Amino acid sequence: MPTYIALLNWTDQGIRNYKETAKRAEAFGAAAQKLGAKLLNIYWTVGPHDLVAVVEAPDDETVTAILLQLGGVGNVRTTTLRAFGREEMDRIITKAAG
Repeated sequence: MPTYIALLNWTDQGIRNYKETAKRAEAFGAAAQKLGAKLLNIYWTVGPHDLVAVVEAPDDETVTAILLQLGGVGNVRTTTLRAFGREEMDRIITKAAG
């Protein structure tokens, strides 16, 4: 399954409710699972982003739906990156080398 990295920043609402962040992470994982994806890990970070989530989803549409649901709650804003594993990168290089 494709892997996605979501960089999350708390909104004003999210930082006010920081005590609930672990419970919100659990709810995000459950919501992802309902849509056929998997929250592999979530990290609370120091720096330009407040959290980093690693998600596997069957396709771009699914991960987008999950992150729209997450953002719609109002606690975070997301920036999403498609990540490629070693085997995927090997196939990409093979295609590029033609």
